[in-house]
Amino acid sequence: MDLSAYLAERQRLIDRELDRRTPPETTPPETIHRAMRYSLFAGGKRIRPILAMAAAEVVADDPAGIAGAACTLEMIHTYSLIHDDLPALDNDDLRRGVPTCHKMFDEAMAILAGDALLTLAFQVLAQLESTDAARKARLIEELATAAGTVGGMIGGQVHDLEGEGAPPDPQVLESIHRAKTGALLRASVRMGAIYAGAGEEQLAALSCYGEHIGLAFQIVDDLLDVEQPSEALGKTAGKDAAQRKITFPAVYGVERSREMAEQERLRAHGAVTGFGDRARRLRELADRIVQRKA
Repeated sequence: MDLSAYLAERQRLIDRELDRRTPPETTPPETIHRAMRYSLFAGGKRIRPILAMAAAEVVADDPAGIAGAACTLEMIHTYSLIHDDLPALDNDDLRRGVPTCHKMFDEAMAILAGDALLTLAFQVLAQLESTDAARKARLIEELATAAGTVGGMIGGQVHDLEGEGAPPDPQVLESIHRAKTGALLRASVRMGAIYAGAGEEQLAALSCYGEHIGLAFQIVDDLLDVEQPSEALGKTAGKDAAQRKITFPAVYGVERSREMAEQERLRAHGAVTGFGDRARRLRELADRIVQRKA
């Protein structure tokens, strides 16, 4: 199976799990469930849950039930996008090629939809079938830390907001993106490994891989905002420059940023060398992250 077929198959598994775990639109109160499902199923590559599944497959053959744990990453990611797009934050009208949640519903319902997805993610982890209590606790801690304020996604968002209009600074840039984007990508790999029962050495190697792909992902994201039109991105292009955000092209320039992304790709490959062919999908995913055009 080539990578495209692998990704399509895993996307179907994740979408099926999200559909199973998210209340139907007909469940009262209907409006909030329509808003949650609108944003969850508006598209998206499902890269975070797929990374979790690929990491689990490195550790164990056919890790049963991994899609249930992995889908919580998409819930957290989608919640973050809903809130990022709100007028109080990035104030965007387009996400994944369709109107943002607050444009389709309203601002209050979008806030609540994000809150609901955040809450649902931890409910799903707590209710995982065939997973012992100690492992559930580790998964919950991992996801909560990655989404939180100290070195996590919310902390990165705060640094991003406070950095708008400030002079481009490498240290501020790193503090933003290792937390805002990198923490959840790293947690994706770690959660898959934890779910599958990784030993300490395995977890350390996969964590290193996650750090490198997390940084590579954000560098490429920043480059795409400069180089691609809104139609290709599925979101408003050029917003980083318009809002005077601290980005990799703003700090290092476009060519140096490309070189840095390639360096991170190679470091991600190196981190999983010890797994041999079992890590083939992770290496392919690192390549796809750096080479993507949207």
